[in-house]
Amino acid sequence: MSNILIIKHGSLGDIAQASGAIQDIFENHKDQGIYLLTTQPYYELFKKNPNLTDVILDKRLSRFNLFYLYSLMRKIKKLNFIKVYDLQNSSRTSFYKRILFPNSNLNIWSSSETTLPQDKTKEEFDKKPVLDRFDHQLRTSGLKTKNTMFPDFSWSCIDIKNIKSKFNLDKYIILFPFCSPHLTLKKWPYYNELIALIKKKYNEQFKIVVAPGPNEIEDANKIDATIILDNEKPLNISQLASLIKESSFVVANDTGPAHMAAHLNVKGITLFGSHTTAFKVSIERHNFKVIQVSDLSKLSASKVLEKITNFLN
Repeated sequence: MSNILIIKHGSLGDIAQASGAIQDIFENHKDQGIYLLTTQPYYELFKKNPNLTDVILDKRLSRFNLFYLYSLMRKIKKLNFIKVYDLQNSSRTSFYKRILFPNSNLNIWSSSETTLPQDKTKEEFDKKPVLDRFDHQLRTSGLKTKNTMFPDFSWSCIDIKNIKSKFNLDKYIILFPFCSPHLTLKKWPYYNELIALIKKKYNEQFKIVVAPGPNEIEDANKIDATIILDNEKPLNISQLASLIKESSFVVANDTGPAHMAAHLNVKGITLFGSHTTAFKVSIERHNFKVIQVSDLSKLSASKVLEKITNFLN
């Protein structure tokens, strides 16, 4: 049996977005083994994906680490891949292409570069929404796409009844008030004000919770909400996906969990400032909406509550 390789290193939001493309690759190659090359944070997660035969770990060590590079390339070559779908489209994966399939075209190595429209530069093409770019890449590579534009991240979910029981979770609103330290433009500053307004309007109808990552617990303690942990440790991605999936509503900055929520088909909103547009990152869905403003510090908690109320009523 011949094999197909997909490359997707991360990040978390990108993983959720790529779920539909991975499903379409599987459905177009049902007679082949489907392998995925990814990084450590997503290795165990992708093991749960029913569309994959197996997962290959890329430690992403320096390109000058010749021993590691030789070992990884040898492992890949042993699997006799007849085609590669590069969904990462990075300088690193372009480097892998030069090693594995030099001078190959889209029939062997499908990427944004090998499938670039003739009337567009790479810079122009990269301004299109990410799901549109995936869809163009796969269609130009000869695939029929039914799922690429409609990713479904529910394959990542697991049973979390023990966590829900411990924190007495029935109806709850989950907030993601965090962001990377170097991306403070993404951070909306009024979550505690919003929590007070939600409690005033809905009384005890909804519990307000946060689920911090490993570097977010200190910030979570500043939020007037129940902190959801598993044995004092942050939830893993599958636990987090399930917590999001079973929530009544999600409010988030433009972060990985927001993209998870969008592609888990839950009700929610994400708050965008001037760092990018919701259109470009393909986050708005039927149940998941966006508030886009030029300056997040000028977006009031009452305005966000109004949007939430329109959903929950």
